[in-house]
Amino acid sequence: MFGLGWAEILVAAVVGLIVIGPKELPGVFRKIGQFVGKAKTMARDFSRAMNDAADDAGVKDAMDSVNSLKDGVRSVSDPTTKWKDFVPGSEIGKLSEERVEKAKKMHDAMAERAQNRIDSEQVTKAVMAKKAKKPVAAKKPAAAKKPAAVKTPATPKRPVAKNAAPKHGKNT
Repeated sequence: MFGLGWAEILVAAVVGLIVIGPKELPGVFRKIGQFVGKAKTMARDFSRAMNDAADDAGVKDAMDSVNSLKDGVRSVSDPTTKWKDFVPGSEIGKLSEERVEKAKKMHDAMAERAQNRIDSEQVTKAVMAKKAKKPVAAKKPAAAKKPAAVKTPATPKRPVAKNAAPKHGKNT
């Protein structure tokens, strides 16, 4: 209240009590209260009249847009208000954790598929091995007919001369 502390108010009350006197003090307080009430009423009426005049002139809309611009400029000039809870590296850490989780999921899925493929190959090999162990009635091949010997006309042998010259390349 007007920058007065409790000590100053107490001193003013004591001085008022001494100067005005105890008989007239309640009437003075009543008059002061009425004066303060009338001043508040006049200030409220004046403020209401000014606001009505501003609304009629469109000043309120202009003030709203100016205030929004001020807020925008303030947010740009003071970026720390939006970043007070920012922890450096936290976003990168979150992204790396997400990437690690996705990579682990993909690795697990690929490992599971590979294991399923290996298992199915082993089952197929086991089935094939069982089939190979079962005796299968082998069909006897039909007797192959040999082609008849073709008789070629006999060529008469020439008598070899006893005193024939040796053939080239052979030494006797």
